[in-house]
Order: sequence, then structure tokens, then C-alpha cells
Amino acid sequence: MDAVRVALLREVLAGAEWPAAARRFAGTLRSSVVPHDGGLLLVGTAAYEPWHLAAHLVDESTWSGLPELTPTLVRHRVGPGDPAHLAVGLGRIEAAGRGETLLLVAPERPGAGLLERVHDARRAGATVLSLGDGDPEVGGLAHETLAVTGTDDVDLDTVQHLVSAAAGENSTPAPRGRRGFRDRLSRLADQLTAPPPPRW
Repeated sequence: MDAVRVALLREVLAGAEWPAAARRFAGTLRSSVVPHDGGLLLVGTAAYEPWHLAAHLVDESTWSGLPELTPTLVRHRVGPGDPAHLAVGLGRIEAAGRGETLLLVAPERPGAGLLERVHDARRAGATVLSLGDGDPEVGGLAHETLAVTGTDDVDLDTVQHLVSAAAGENSTPAPRGRRGFRDRLSRLADQLTAPPPPRW
């Protein structure tokens, strides 16, 4: 999703909690990886690999000039012919420690084996963040959680777009009060006509 579509999505969701919640979560993500020069591990469940989020974080890393946002995608199943960047298995979580960040994307409850590895990584000093359905056991392991449940007005894919875009922003926008239609329309026009961010 490009910057224009993200801007439109934020406008559609103006007044809802999601843009601000995604910015807060993305701020935590940035503050956990940038001071440590990276070390971002991204893992899903056995049934869900967060490819899309990985690709968007790579893009945001490039556009923002923050290589620390480039994740290592950790996979449950690695094939013998997989390229190196797709050949990182769950053993990588076991090796995680201080200065590293583990982002767990779980639209459903993860298996016990993954939860055990995440718990071990946290005990070893890794920062654990989670995007998912609000499972209480996952929430108990994570330092920061952004929960998207079946009753919310957005889905997990939409929230991942908001989080990845916010992670690449150079600064967190100041909180704003209730804006009138003209103010919102003017802001949207400014966003749509702004030049694209530089590619590093």
C-alpha cells in the first residue's frame, strides 16, 4: 500500500482509535530497534506468515532511511531450496536476546511450541511485541500489544498497513483535536500533492 492509499485510509478512519493506536505501537517498535541498530525478528503462526508486513517494513525502511526496520522473517517451515532471506527457522527465536525485538503477528492463538520460544526470548532479554486477536497468554508475554478482534471495525491486514506506515514516519504527528470537514479535506489535498519520500 503506497503513501497515498495510507493517507486515504487514515482519513476514512479519522475519529476512530486505530490511526493513533497504530502510531503508538509503531513508536514502540521504532524505539526498540533503532537504538540497537536493528535486530527485528518477525514471526507469525504456523497457519499465518506475515509476508505482507515484512514487505512493507522493508519498503518503509528504505524510504525512511532506517535500515533497522528491515525485519528478519522467521518461518515455521523452511524448505531446502529456499533463498537465504526466507530460510530462517524458529531456531532463530531461541537465539534471540538482549537488544533484539520479536514482533509476533498472530490472528489466532499460536501453538504452545511458539509461545514457549517467545517466552524464552523474553527471558533472555528480547523485547516482545504482538499484533493479533488479543489472546491473553500472548498479551502476558508481550511488552506491547495491539489487539484486533473480530468485533473491531478494521481487520488485522489494515492495522498492519497503518503500523508499517507509521513506523517509517520521521516524526510522530502532534495530537489533533476534532477537525472540520474543510480542514480534513485541505490536509488530504496536501498529502495527495506532496512529493514522494526520497528513496535511499
